[in-house]
Amino acid sequence: MLVLATTGFGLCFWAWALLSPLGPRLREDLGLSAFQQALVVAVPVIVGSLGRIPVGSLTDRWGARMMFPAVAALTILPVLYLGHAADSLPEVLAGGFLLGLGGTAFAVGVPFVNAWYPAERRGAALGLFGIGTGGTALSAFTTVQLADAAGRSMPFDVVAGCLAVYAVVARLLLRDRPDRPVASGSMLSRTALALRTTDTWQLAFLYAVSFGGFVAFSVYLPTYLTTAYDLGRADAAVRTAGFVVLAVAMRPVGGWLSDRWQPVPVLIGSYTCVCAFALVAAAEFGLVPVGTIAFLGLAAGLGAGSGAVFALVARLVRPERVGSVTGVVGAAGGLGGFFPPLVMGLIAGAVGDYTWGFVLLAATTATAGALTATVVRRRARAEATTDKKRT
Repeated sequence: MLVLATTGFGLCFWAWALLSPLGPRLREDLGLSAFQQALVVAVPVIVGSLGRIPVGSLTDRWGARMMFPAVAALTILPVLYLGHAADSLPEVLAGGFLLGLGGTAFAVGVPFVNAWYPAERRGAALGLFGIGTGGTALSAFTTVQLADAAGRSMPFDVVAGCLAVYAVVARLLLRDRPDRPVASGSMLSRTALALRTTDTWQLAFLYAVSFGGFVAFSVYLPTYLTTAYDLGRADAAVRTAGFVVLAVAMRPVGGWLSDRWQPVPVLIGSYTCVCAFALVAAAEFGLVPVGTIAFLGLAAGLGAGSGAVFALVARLVRPERVGSVTGVVGAAGGLGGFFPPLVMGLIAGAVGDYTWGFVLLAATTATAGALTATVVRRRARAEATTDKKRT
């Protein structure tokens, strides 16, 4: 079940990230400004993020066996539209809006995996599920190459075919845990309850910083590398894929470390790492070796932090509410990835320099680390004490 869920998540994320590697090409073909290009790659992110809120709540009720095939099948439509019909900025934005559906798969998989594993193994299991974010790396590795080799529509056709196969396989083989807790009440009431909970907002902020940072780099790094370092599109895409691969690989490491040593110290270490390397990146040293080391350090810190956040979700949230809370937290993570590309595009257009974008990232991660070391640490200790009393 973990393999099936991770595969579906990865394919949906592959679809979700299709526009990012094509950003420089779309800018040339459609005559876009830096801000318009950033908007094109950011729209699927924000839609996929907000869509996680209702999708997570529906998964608590209906289960992943129904929701995973539905999300995969519906994502095929915007993929084919973007590949064959969209040839203007409004059409690409409309297709990107619908493409955001692929990003909602995250809110289906987390409660599904959470239900199948005991508490002491959920961090590692959810971290392994998070490998599905590697769909963005798959997109970075293949999209430009396929488009150059066989035409602009080819990467979209390949993704649509994979999604169609997965939708059928998932409907036949995917099974929810028989005794999983099923949420009661309406979708609106479950979502409202999640939004009224303090834990939800704290977790949402932490995930917005860690996963949001990962998403922001995965969608905007090709543009940044081609602009700041004069790299070719294919070279920038491959380097971005390397960033994504390391971040994805560190996600299960963050979950495993959280199972072993608790999520709070792992999060503090991750945010400290990101803060330090963001300041190095802000200095804009040469790409080799200092710039490369800085970006790889950012990837490691953001990946481990993303895994640790959901290990914390598994410890603080009741099983029947994981989907609803995951929807809100996942939405925050995606929204955290929506704004940085726009900010970077505006900064580049205004002053021709990216320094302040990295300085803002450093300040934000420092704030997240301080929150984790104080408020979140006290809440985690209180919950651990309550669990011991129940036992």
